[in-house]
Amino acid sequence: MRIDLIAPPYSGHLHPILAIARELAPRHAVRVLSTPSAMAQVARAGLAGVPLLDADAERVLDAISDPRHAVRNHPLRMHRQLRDALGVMARFAQALRAAYAQAPPELVIADFTVPVAGTVAQALGIRWWTSLPSPCVIETPDGPPAYMGGLMPAAHAGARLRQALARRAVRGFKRGVHWLHRRRMRALGLPQLYRGDGSEAVYSPERILALGVAALEFPCTWPAALRFVGPRLPVSGRDTPWLPPRAAPVFVAGRRHVLVTLGTHLRWAKNAFDARVRALAAAMPELEFHFTDGDVTAGHHEHSGNYQRLAHVDYARWVGRYDLVVHHGGAGILYRCLAEARPAIVCPQDYDQFDHAARLQHAGAALWLRDLDGLEAAVRRAFAEPSLFAGLPALQAAVRACVAAHPLAELVECDGDTAP
Repeated sequence: MRIDLIAPPYSGHLHPILAIARELAPRHAVRVLSTPSAMAQVARAGLAGVPLLDADAERVLDAISDPRHAVRNHPLRMHRQLRDALGVMARFAQALRAAYAQAPPELVIADFTVPVAGTVAQALGIRWWTSLPSPCVIETPDGPPAYMGGLMPAAHAGARLRQALARRAVRGFKRGVHWLHRRRMRALGLPQLYRGDGSEAVYSPERILALGVAALEFPCTWPAALRFVGPRLPVSGRDTPWLPPRAAPVFVAGRRHVLVTLGTHLRWAKNAFDARVRALAAAMPELEFHFTDGDVTAGHHEHSGNYQRLAHVDYARWVGRYDLVVHHGGAGILYRCLAEARPAIVCPQDYDQFDHAARLQHAGAALWLRDLDGLEAAVRRAFAEPSLFAGLPALQAAVRACVAAHPLAELVECDGDTAP
């Protein structure tokens, strides 16, 4: 089967797509479509790549994905991001139509941040699936909605009412923004945000590959198209195939090590976080602290006493070596910690990271740090009270079992036999 996988160049979205593509490639004709800056990683992964857009569009995407300040649920900032994204999506749709004029695939698997890939595929009669690294962001008729600061499951009738109102607020905000941009939305093939059955039109009606485990998520009624297939992660203890080689972190024998990461974006937060971690290293000389900028293009490595600041730490290769991980709640590092059963402190900065923090703490897999001033106390508590992470073994087993039970090549072939 000819399968195209589509993602933006951001690590949290591109890397799962590369992992899926490598899994499908032995049995199917696979291509990865992204922006030109992603093609080097696609090639290192041993995959065929198709570059779309240009350097100007990539600059806009970079500003959207890595703003100078937190966006969170600030309506004006979210609106500005959407406005800029719609302009890029229109150009992306045009490039995709041109690419498919000559050689359309039989199936498109697109990251959820590129819904226009689905509308183009549907218009051309091509099957379309959605890849969803963060299942919590999808709307459901019950349970706590996402992007509301990390809501926990409702414990009483009043909380259930507040969450119902929050779900209505989220849907109302989306409808309002859609109405403001209705002409551009129609041009992108999205005349409505919701189908007749209430499901969100930006996700595939046929199959949504939820790259997580149900055991971590809060109880709710998932869309019929959604299937949990587990996170698709590079092999543990080995270098990630599509990343350039980097100098290894320095591990000191007999010492406990702490990794601190805010992922590949969030540049506005990293220097402040770095200052905090330096102070923490001075206050806790018995520990080794490694802070990573998440920059796969740089090569700096600063080492001073028990503190290291590194350009990049390969999660697949090194997370299993750390005794504690402090992270922002991104899906990639979240599931790498669960796969390695690594205790974590989650300090969310933006987007769905607050929702991930709530789920991890509720499951006994991490501490949710709401105020950076409490970082030292949280680190000391994490080492002093291992029972706080009692949920890790069960979640590690759930991750392994879910991935093993859902080989994607077989899922594609099975669903292909029953597709209309």
